Amino acid sequence: MSALKSQITEALKASMRERDMDTVTVIRNVQAAIKQIEVDTREELDDARVLAVLEKQIKQRKESISAFSGAGRDDLAAKEQFEIGVISQFLPAALSEQELDTLIEDEISEQGATTIRDMGKVMNALRPKIAGRADASVVSGKIKARLG
Repeated sequence: MSALKSQITEALKASMRERDMDTVTVIRNVQAAIKQIEVDTREELDDARVLAVLEKQIKQRKESISAFSGAGRDDLAAKEQFEIGVISQFLPAALSEQELDTLIEDEISEQGATTIRDMGKVMNALRPKIAGRADASVVSGKIKARLG
């Protein structure tokens, strides 16, 4: 079992002991998403792929928040925000703006990128370095601004 999956399981057990059913529900949903992918692919997920599942779960909830807020359902938006907080505890520490800018600059120079056409190369090289630590759309925007 990957370290991240073990961490999620331990958090579930702790939440159950504390009788925090809202957190238990969120963690069980995350585990179900991970298990569904494992069943579909017939292989156990490593930490990198579990991290990708967590990022996808957070992205889905952010989209729900914008939809609920637009519809005036602040109660549901708050519930989704709570779920993001629970899921975020399993992600690695986020990169600061300075660290992110440095990573982008280093990768641009390493790839020899000069135009916007090189953006895909830079983004693909950065993807494993930023996994779970930065929003890919923010990174994409920064690369676009730098190369554009």
